[in-house]
Amino acid sequence: MPTYDRRDFLKLVPALAATAATAQTTKRPNILVLITDDHGIGDVGCYGHPEVRTPNLDRLAASGVRFTQWYANAPICSASRAAILTGRYPDRTGVKGALPSEPTWDVPGLRADENTLPERLRALGYGTAAFGKWHLGSAPASRPMNQGFDNFFGWYSGWLDAYSHRYYQLGGPPGKIFHDLWRNETEVFEEPAYMTELLGREAQAHLAKQTAAKPFFMYVCFGAPHYSMMAPKKYLDRFPATMERDRRMHLAMVAAVDDVIGSLLDQLKQQGLEDNTIVYFQADNGATREVRASSDGQPYHGGSNEPYRGWKQGLFDGGMHVPAMMRAPGFIKPGQVWNRPMISMDLTPTLLAMADPAAKPITGVDGQNILPVLAGKAKEHDFLFWSFNEQRAVRNGDWKLIFNPPQFPGDPKPDKIWLSNLESDPGEKKNVASENPDRVKLLLERLRAWEPEVGLNSSE
Repeated sequence: MPTYDRRDFLKLVPALAATAATAQTTKRPNILVLITDDHGIGDVGCYGHPEVRTPNLDRLAASGVRFTQWYANAPICSASRAAILTGRYPDRTGVKGALPSEPTWDVPGLRADENTLPERLRALGYGTAAFGKWHLGSAPASRPMNQGFDNFFGWYSGWLDAYSHRYYQLGGPPGKIFHDLWRNETEVFEEPAYMTELLGREAQAHLAKQTAAKPFFMYVCFGAPHYSMMAPKKYLDRFPATMERDRRMHLAMVAAVDDVIGSLLDQLKQQGLEDNTIVYFQADNGATREVRASSDGQPYHGGSNEPYRGWKQGLFDGGMHVPAMMRAPGFIKPGQVWNRPMISMDLTPTLLAMADPAAKPITGVDGQNILPVLAGKAKEHDFLFWSFNEQRAVRNGDWKLIFNPPQFPGDPKPDKIWLSNLESDPGEKKNVASENPDRVKLLLERLRAWEPEVGLNSSE
C-alpha cells in the first residue's frame, strides 16, 4: 500500500469536495466504532509486522485511510476512552488515569452534564448501542444508558476474566472478586462463553436488527488483548508452536478480535449497509509491560509497540501512538495512508460533521474535524498535550517534549526533560534538549499554560 504526504492529499480535494456535497443530499451515515485494549501498533499486520494475522483490519485499512501517526489522548484506558466519546482532553472531563473497579457500582466517571458523542448523535435521530468494556464509571450518572446509549451489553470494570466474566484483584488484603456483565441495567450470566466471541454475537445480533430506515451508532469495545491473557486453541493454532509463549497468546487474542471485526464488515455488506456506514478502529493505548499479563512473572513482552519507545502508562510514543483506520464511503477515498499527527479527541467532531454536514462545527471540544485536514483545507493541531500522573508531554510539529518521562524495566533512567525530533528519531532514542534550549523553553511554556486550562496542577 502506498504512503502519501499532505501534498498528495491536496490532489484529492476536488474529489473529496464532490463526495462531501453528495453526502449532504443523502441520508445520514451509520457509524461503527471499534476499540481494542492494550493493543500496540506492532500488533496489526498492515503496520508492517508479518507474524501478526489481522486480515480483516488490513482490509479495513485498505478500504479507507490508515493513520500512521494517530495518538490516543492518554496511555491508559479510562482517560483515553473519555476523549474518544467527548472530543475533549480527558482532564477536562474529570476522567484521569484508570478508574477503579468496585462491586459497589458507585465509581464516578463521566459527569451527568457531559455532552457525549452518542448523546449528540441521538439528537440527530440515531439509535445508539454500546458493547463491551465501559470503564467510564459505574455510578448511575456515569453509566452508558445515562451517557447517550439506548442499549448496553458489557461491563463497567477495567477488565474481566475472559470465561467467567469476573473481575478479580488478588495479592493484597482484602482482595476482591465479583461478576460484572450487564444487559442494559440487568446482570446477565453467560459463562463460560469466550468474551471476544460473546461480544461478536451480541454486536452481530444488534446489527441484524438495523435497516436503512434509521441511522445507527454502534460502539464496540473489546477486552482484548488486555489481561486476562486467554484464547481458545483454534486461535492459538494459527501461530507456530515455536513462537514465544506470551507473543503467541497475545496474537491469538488479536486474531479472535479480527475475526469478529471481519464478521461485522461482512454483515454490513450482506445487509446492504456497507456503502452508508462509517467504520472506525483504534486501540485505546499501546501494549503493556505489566507483570500481571505475563506467564513467567517478568515484565510482559507479548505485545509490540515497535518501532516506538515505551509502553502503556508512559508518554513515550509507545504508550499512545496507536493503530487507527477509518473507512468512510463518500468522505474518504480508499487506499490512503496519512502520516501526520491526529488524535482521539478528533473523532467526535469528525463523526458529527459526517452525520450532519450542513451543521456548524460543534463547540466545547478540543478536537477538530479531520476531513478538512485530509483535504488540505485546514492545518493539523499546532500543539498536542498529554498527562499521566506526574508525566506531561507536548508535541509541536515534529518536536515532542516529555517532562518526567517514564522508566520501564530494562531501560536506562531518562532525563527529567526529554526532547525528540520525531521526524529524524521516531523511536525517541536521543535526547536533544541540551542542543535546543529555545525549543525546550517554548514547549515548556506552552505546557505550563495548558495545565491550568484543563484543570491540572503544575507538574513542576
